[in-house]
Formats: sequence, structure tokens, C-alpha cells
Amino acid sequence: MIVVFGSLGVDLVTNVSHIPHPGETVLCEGYFMVPGGKGANQAVSAARAGSKTAIIGSRGNDGFADLALSIMREAGVDVSAVAPVEKPTCVALITVDEKAENAIVVASGANQSTRAGQLEKSSLGKGDIVLLQREIRDSENFAAIRIAKERGARVVFNVAPAGPVPEDMLRLIDDLVVNEHEALTVAKAAGIETDDPQEAVRLINQRYGCAGIVTLGAEGVVGWIDGVRRSAPALKVTPVDTTAAGDSFTGAYAAALDQGLGFSLALARGAASGSLACTRPGAQTSIPMKAEIDDALKDYAV
Repeated sequence: MIVVFGSLGVDLVTNVSHIPHPGETVLCEGYFMVPGGKGANQAVSAARAGSKTAIIGSRGNDGFADLALSIMREAGVDVSAVAPVEKPTCVALITVDEKAENAIVVASGANQSTRAGQLEKSSLGKGDIVLLQREIRDSENFAAIRIAKERGARVVFNVAPAGPVPEDMLRLIDDLVVNEHEALTVAKAAGIETDDPQEAVRLINQRYGCAGIVTLGAEGVVGWIDGVRRSAPALKVTPVDTTAAGDSFTGAYAAALDQGLGFSLALARGAASGSLACTRPGAQTSIPMKAEIDDALKDYAV
């Protein structure tokens, strides 16, 4: 089973000709709202990739709460541990340009009320996977990692948005998932001097023992585990919206591990899921089903 400890909310998305510069106003025809939040996105991805999934988090007592939970419910994610709090449900303001690049501002709201104690009350046990991101308080994430390891769970930490990870946490986690920018941020904070994201995750794997995975966009993904390099290609697609690509990768990667498919195939399934998510607009609305991943990899050989 996968237990996501993390964020959820609503994405308000606008499509523009270009992302505005400081002081610039850009007009567009309209907007749409869809469920989002990195934790929720990854929960949907894991569930759609075929794993039993639950999420632990927080939401407001407002009109956004039901929308924030709606697609997770449809995907079969257990949302019973999402706590109602006094702060408003998180809203992310997402601007997508004609090249499918995006800029995002997150108003965290209720996500800042999520506490590791919620995980402690769960039935988490040996063989489960705990999946975390950085849209809730670092202190609660780190406490949750300690609880997960005490319970015998595998910890997959997606350090997104980018930020430092203490060395004692790097020694506890099992899988570090980062993009190129995040890889360098984590490495620098750990005293690793390199400008190469792939070298950064190799050295993190070497020094701390956790698997180091760096996503490379159209170039696919590279992972280091036990000192051995593995990689998987991205699918050849025409991107429409890259908003949930990283979350789609991470959820499908965790699902493959949960299903006992091994590190190399987990990288491939994550890369396929992330690629497919780029072909559709929105966050959770773009995340593919297990059958789509299976079909995309029908001729793939590890």
C-alpha cells in the first residue's frame, strides 16, 4: 500500500501567450479549476497506476474542499485521513504559455496544518510505502519520515519544490526523487559541489545510501541505486501542459515499487506516466491510467 503524506488543493489555470514579466499584465480568454496539490496528484497517479493508495493531509471548510478531493475519490484513493482545519483549502495559481511551460504560485492554506501525528495514528506498517513532497512543513515531513522508518515502511521523498534535506534525513529515506534544479539544491545543501544533476544524485547515493533519481524532462530519467546507474527514456510526445509531469512520474514510480516490479522498471513506468501527462491539460486530469502505461511500454525491454 502507498500512503501519501502531503498536500492537496485546487489549481486555477490560465492559458496565456507568454508568462508575464514583473510589472506586466497579460490577458487571456478564461480559466478553469481542477483538483491539484503535489500530494494529491501523486496519490491519483499511484492509484491509477494500480496501487492501493491513501492520503494524509488537510483541507479547509470551504467551497474548494470537495473539488480538491473529487478526482482522488474517483481514482479510489482513501481520503478518510484528510482533516478539516480552520485555514482555507490550498489554491495554486498556474499560468501556462504557448510552449507548455508554466509558472506557479501556491497559497498553501490548510496544507500548513498537516501534522506527522496524523500519520502516527494510521495503520502504516512493514512493506508499505510513504510518499512525501515539500508542500507541507519540513518539520512535519521529517517527523513523518522517522515514523515511517520506525514502522518498517519504505520512504520515497520527492524534494519538490526544491529545498535542503538534512543529512540525517538523507540517511533515512530510501528513494530521493528530484528534477535537475532540485538535485543541485539538495546536493549543495549537503556539501556536494557539482553543477551536474546526474553526478549530484550519484554522489548522494554513494554518500547516504538512498536511491537517487533525477528526472530530465524529454531526456527521460536517470537513477542510481547501490552504486549502479539505471536510466529510462521519455516517450516521444508533443507536450500540451507539463504541470503534473513530475507528480505523474513519482506516483507511478512508487506504484511500480509497491507492486514489486524492481527499480529499472519503476523508472520506465514513471517516465511513461510523466510523458503521457504532458499530452493533456491540467494536473490530475492529465494523469494516465495503468492500461495506458502498459500500452506505452508493451515493447519496452529493461
